[in-house]
Amino acid sequence: MSKLAKFAEEKGVKYFMISYTDLFGGQRAKLVPAQAIADMEEDGAGFAGFATWLDLTPAHPDMLAVPDADAAIQLPWKPEVAWMPADCVMEGEPVEQAPRNVLKKLVKEAADEGLRIKTGIEAEFFLLTPEGDQISDPFDTAEKPCYDQQAVMRRYDVIAQICDYMLELGWGPYQNDHEDANGQFEMNWDFDDALITADRHSFFKFMVKSVAEQHGFRATFMPKPIEGLTGNGCHAHISVWDLDGKTNAFAGDAGGQIGEVGLSEQGGYFLGGIMKHAEALAAITNPTVNSYKRINAPRTMSGATWAPNTVTWTGNNRTHMVRVPGRGRFELRLPDGAVNPYLLQAVIIAAGLSGIKSKANPGPRYDIDMYAEGHKIEGAPKLPLNMLDAIRAYDADPELKAMLGNDFSASYIKMKHQEWNTFVSHFSRWEKDNTLDI
Repeated sequence: MSKLAKFAEEKGVKYFMISYTDLFGGQRAKLVPAQAIADMEEDGAGFAGFATWLDLTPAHPDMLAVPDADAAIQLPWKPEVAWMPADCVMEGEPVEQAPRNVLKKLVKEAADEGLRIKTGIEAEFFLLTPEGDQISDPFDTAEKPCYDQQAVMRRYDVIAQICDYMLELGWGPYQNDHEDANGQFEMNWDFDDALITADRHSFFKFMVKSVAEQHGFRATFMPKPIEGLTGNGCHAHISVWDLDGKTNAFAGDAGGQIGEVGLSEQGGYFLGGIMKHAEALAAITNPTVNSYKRINAPRTMSGATWAPNTVTWTGNNRTHMVRVPGRGRFELRLPDGAVNPYLLQAVIIAAGLSGIKSKANPGPRYDIDMYAEGHKIEGAPKLPLNMLDAIRAYDADPELKAMLGNDFSASYIKMKHQEWNTFVSHFSRWEKDNTLDI
């Protein structure tokens, strides 16, 4: 009996969702009855890759999504169904542009260097009305709504249900809160190996949307769904360990500005890689047109955007792109809610390994309030102003492109250019409001 057939028998599973994530973060799946899972477990479920956001044509052969049986998750809200992330294969070879394949390749490269990357994410989302045009709670109107206990309790049924499921799945959730925007929430669970975090991040988005729908709401991870309010970030906490996962290779006293915040020399180089590639990094961490409404936002209603616009790092200070909140780890505050769960982890590892190989200097540490005094810093690069600038920055970074894979990079750049061209050819209300009478 195959592993998944046995899983189905023991857990009472009737159907398996064989799921993969495309280049734009879209989750694609086939629903397979348990009686047919043995063949799919070995050979994969067939997809026409062109029909999703992958750089393929109708002439390409079937793309097979081979499920990772060890990562199967029984849906807590529908236990007769199990979800599995899958690796995309075509004619017996991995599809190099497929995001989970990109990540797995980089995890292996890190392991070959004796490194095991562990990450945690802070996933923020809004609960909106089903139409998506306003927040779901009409009483959530505070000027500073962050940690509002009345507002979080009005959505207790949704938040508690999701947290209960994470407890049931063994993820180690440890806090849930109302975030800085009206209608916005954040839920946190324990950090783990990068691939595990990516799979959980992917499933979390699916779970949050599903539970919200059960309650008559619409959950969105869109970077800036409501003008004037803080956007959805997806901050990533990063540490690197030896292969047995017991010794934190980032923790240390390297001396100077790095050692003062508890990073080792190697940790400083990894951070240096993040800083070195930051402008190109944005094409992955902030992948949509809307993303640049968040990282280049004017002052929000609460008084702060909580998003960077300059490539700087600091100690325990939330106004910079990277902060080092404690010994042996740092937080990348650039990514937003639209980020592809697998490409987020992949680009972090790629930039970090690049930094270690080149012994990259992260540059000076700034401990100022960037929102109040950022204009005083001279020479620090600015983050891209829009998606096109980010794509161009990525295309101009051959080292990062090679680290992520040249085949992947070519496909990603091509399809993002197409997306940008679609955006700029769209006629908006703004154009008529501002130029109709010129």
